[in-house]
Order: sequence, then C-alpha cells, then structure tokens
Amino acid sequence: MRLMIEAALAAATALTAVLGPVLQQPETRTAPVLPTVVVAPGTFAFRLPGEYLKGGWPVDAPERTVTFRRGFEIMKDEVSAADYAACAADGACKATENGTSSAALPVTGMSYRDAVAYAAWLSERTGENWRLPTDEEWSFAAGERLHDDSLGLPQEAGNPAARWLARYRTEAAADKHDAEPKPLGSFGTNSKGLADIAGNVWEWTATCYIRVAIGGDGQVAHSTENCGVRVVAGRHRGYMSTFIRDGRSGGCAAGLAPDNLGFRLVREKLSLVGRMRLLLAEALQGWLG
Repeated sequence: MRLMIEAALAAATALTAVLGPVLQQPETRTAPVLPTVVVAPGTFAFRLPGEYLKGGWPVDAPERTVTFRRGFEIMKDEVSAADYAACAADGACKATENGTSSAALPVTGMSYRDAVAYAAWLSERTGENWRLPTDEEWSFAAGERLHDDSLGLPQEAGNPAARWLARYRTEAAADKHDAEPKPLGSFGTNSKGLADIAGNVWEWTATCYIRVAIGGDGQVAHSTENCGVRVVAGRHRGYMSTFIRDGRSGGCAAGLAPDNLGFRLVREKLSLVGRMRLLLAEALQGWLG
C-alpha cells in the first residue's frame, strides 16, 4: 500500500509539473503557420567554416565528409516580414528599420540577435522548439546550391592580398547585382524542396566564427572561437557580428558583403514531456472553450 501511495504522489507531482504552465496560461495563443521540409539523412562533402592559417599564411579550410544519420525539419521559406512583424507587435522582437510587414517578402535587415529572439517567441507561441540551423545543417539542406569556398590557390601563393582578390573575383562573378528583396519563391526551390536558398538573402546560422592555425603536420595547432561573430550562409559564406543588421555596413571577413540578412529556422522534435504538455494544453483549451 505504501508503495502505491508513493507512486501516486510521484505521478501527481509529474502531472502538476506538466500542467503548471498550461493552467497558468489557459488563453489561446495564435502562431504563424510555417511550411517546413524534412531533409532526409545523407552524406555530403563539407568545407569547414572559419579562417585557416598555415605557416602564418591563409589557406583553404579543410573539407570533411559529414553524415547526417537522422533527418531534420527546416522551414521551406525564409521567415516573412509579416511573421516577424507579429513578433515585434507582441513586444518580443525588435522592429525592423525598413518598416516592411508584407507576407510576400522575406524579412531582411535582421541581426543574429533578432533571429534568436524570433525563434524564442515562436517556440513559446507554438510549444515547439525552434532554433537557427547550424552551418552544417544549412549547407546540407542547400544541396546543389551550396557554394564551395575553396580558392584552389597553392600555399606558396598565400599572399593575403592575392587571396582576397581571388575571393572577390569569384564572388563578383556569381553576383547578380540585384540587392532588392524579392517575393518568397522568386529563386525557386532546390532538390530538397527549400525555396530561395542562395538567393539574395543571406541567412543566419548558429555556428560561431573560428580562427585555426594548422601545424606543419597538417593538424590543428591551436584555434580561437569567437561567438560574437556568426556564420551567414548564402551565395557564399560570410561572417558577421551578432548585432549587425545590414551586411553592407561591415562585418564580412572577406569578399563581397551580403545583400540582405534574414533567416529560416529548424524545428526540433519535441521530447516526450513536450509532447504531453502540448497535448494537454490543446485538450484543456478545448475543455475551457
């Protein structure tokens, strides 16, 4: 009997922990409906992000084979100006400087901090877990639209000026010189079903900037990570300070600055407790009418 009572008390405590936030917030919360794509598991060649030095000279970053053993769910489209405006209207996000709130356009003029604030707001609104993708995830989801940052220059031609010029020429050749944000879907979808990948909006990722010194044996001698600067992904990689909203105002490590800064998010699967909480919230809201 004693064991039964203890088990009942434990179950009641667990139920209270799950129902607590629901009982405190019984009102219905609306949230944007955001189409997503499930990226299937797979393997791809991934050029590591960051700056790599060998013998004091900049060199191409190493390439690694990366395997995603489990797929992941990511937004089909970049977050729209209207969806972000809903977060700003709620007081959870900083308003855009361009004042655009169109549902047809991607939100631009976004800093890393803006993107993280929106992800937190959306997570709270939906009871789900939304976050920025890592650079690895974004690169894998980009599929055939992923740009390889390698310049292919021999190390003896490691003059920094030569590399900067080579990078500028490479990126300028691919640049279409059209910085005006276009309606969602204007750049089509890639083979994995994501729209506007590598269009004219660069997207924030969760990956920190890293500076790596490679020793004579080809191994990492030492590295420095700076999470005040994050990777932005698009037609080419960029590295921007987390407070920057306009890529053309500075912050890009090398090459051409991003035309626009926006983002899309990954939706992580809910834990068992998270799923129970969501189901109980829906049931309670239905009961309360």
